Amino acid sequence: MLVGVGLGPGDPELLTLRAVRLLKEATAVFVPGNLAYDLVRPYRPDAVILEFPMTNDEDHIRVCLEENADVVAPEAESGLVVFGIIGDPNFYSTFSRLCEVIGERYPDVTFATEPGISSITAFASVANVPVAGGFSVSDGSGLESRIFMKVRKPAALAADLRTEGYSEFVLVERMYMPEQRVYRGDDLPDESDYFSILFAR
Repeated sequence: MLVGVGLGPGDPELLTLRAVRLLKEATAVFVPGNLAYDLVRPYRPDAVILEFPMTNDEDHIRVCLEENADVVAPEAESGLVVFGIIGDPNFYSTFSRLCEVIGERYPDVTFATEPGISSITAFASVANVPVAGGFSVSDGSGLESRIFMKVRKPAALAADLRTEGYSEFVLVERMYMPEQRVYRGDDLPDESDYFSILFAR
């Protein structure tokens, strides 16, 4: 299994307890660069640094992804492998692109992610900017996804969003609590808990 583990925004004290545990338990650890390595080194000095180029050359990026997939996947087929990444592995992350390539070339490898403190939430603390109300986040590309918090009527909200072209929906209620539930697609309930998040794409 390959687990993408968020290492937070760069401060070693902002690693989660779960991230530290997984780093210690993994049979192998890989990271995309020296900054990530510095964060995992106290727990895994044997972590392997992989090169991921900062370029707009998609052909070169693809070659590097395939080369790195061929290094990571054989380890992940037989043990628990951690890929530690700055921020969160599901937000604008190298990890998701690596998983796509591994999935094509090594279909027996399974994937999971563990969240890290992302730059989006860390920014509010560093800048002392409390955030309330709706806001958008973009990497410069078009907005294709929306996240709604405290969704009390998810089925009705999804119906409205379908008229705007949204077709993929995931609702999570009481995340990381004992009663956590995940709903997908057309399986959304009419009403949901105060602690709920709806993702739409």
